Amino acid sequence: MKCTRIAVFCGSKAGDNPLYSAHAHTLGALLAEKKITLIYGGGRKGLMGTVADAVMTNGGEVIGVIPELLIDWEHQHEGITDLRVVTDMHVRKKMMYELSDAAIVLPGGNGTLDELFEMLTWNTLAIHDVKIVLLNSDGFYTHLILHIEKMAEQGFLYGNWQERLLVCNTPQEAIDALV
Repeated sequence: MKCTRIAVFCGSKAGDNPLYSAHAHTLGALLAEKKITLIYGGGRKGLMGTVADAVMTNGGEVIGVIPELLIDWEHQHEGITDLRVVTDMHVRKKMMYELSDAAIVLPGGNGTLDELFEMLTWNTLAIHDVKIVLLNSDGFYTHLILHIEKMAEQGFLYGNWQERLLVCNTPQEAIDALV
């Protein structure tokens, strides 16, 4: 299946490592180059804004989904193709999942982890079945990957987690894993 719409989950802050922003920018440019629509959280700050700006600058399409609560917090992006304002976080995540063929998870905070684990859970429960790529920029997710391995070793996961979550180290690897 060719991916035409990819959800990107990432921080509304840029983080302290410049590689995170560089990877977000490169990923956005690659999405536009491959004519893949970006589905993301609708903010203009942090890594979210960087990836959306890169897609738009390179002639791609962007659909942002932002809950009313976060309009001021994440500063809604008004320079994208389509901004959808929804009632809450649950509606946001559900809409993003429904709009996307796959997902790439960049560095981020609690919200990013929430989105990652909800998608993994939904794949496990067969609510949906989309490929999920974890972009391990400069080892950002290495400890999390080790923890997931520990959960599997201790018998807490159903099936092989590596079939549900692909780990890549560069934006190009992430795109190549999905197209």
